[in-house]
Amino acid sequence: MPEIFSYPASPHLASRIDNRPIDFERIKQATQALSERYDYVLLEGAGGLMVPLTDDLLTIDYLAREKYPLIFVTSGKLGSINHTLLSFEAIQKRNIPLDTVLYNLYPDVEDPTIREDTRHYIATYIQRNFPGTKFISVPIL
Repeated sequence: MPEIFSYPASPHLASRIDNRPIDFERIKQATQALSERYDYVLLEGAGGLMVPLTDDLLTIDYLAREKYPLIFVTSGKLGSINHTLLSFEAIQKRNIPLDTVLYNLYPDVEDPTIREDTRHYIATYIQRNFPGTKFISVPIL
């Protein structure tokens, strides 16, 4: 873990509280070292695409700058279609390769109507607008 801050907040605030900037070069070096040892390396963002890393840099802009492909996680909660489609627009605007969309089925719901309709809608949207992007439902474990 190349960067850890003491306060559980967005990176721009956590780094301000700890009075030290995020060391992006350190993150890049750690990513490169892991890439030499493993076929796949996952970088997890804190909170979402539009979370500020600094006062001038959002997570999504960092992804675009580094040309990292994206694995986007969504779910079937009420409001997920809106959240997901807004994220897809931002991804397209920045030409970020959308590798995979993971559709999280957790938590289980008593009435799966919204969850299943949302799954179908997002899967269809991806087929139309992001050909080649994988869509995977993540089961409840």
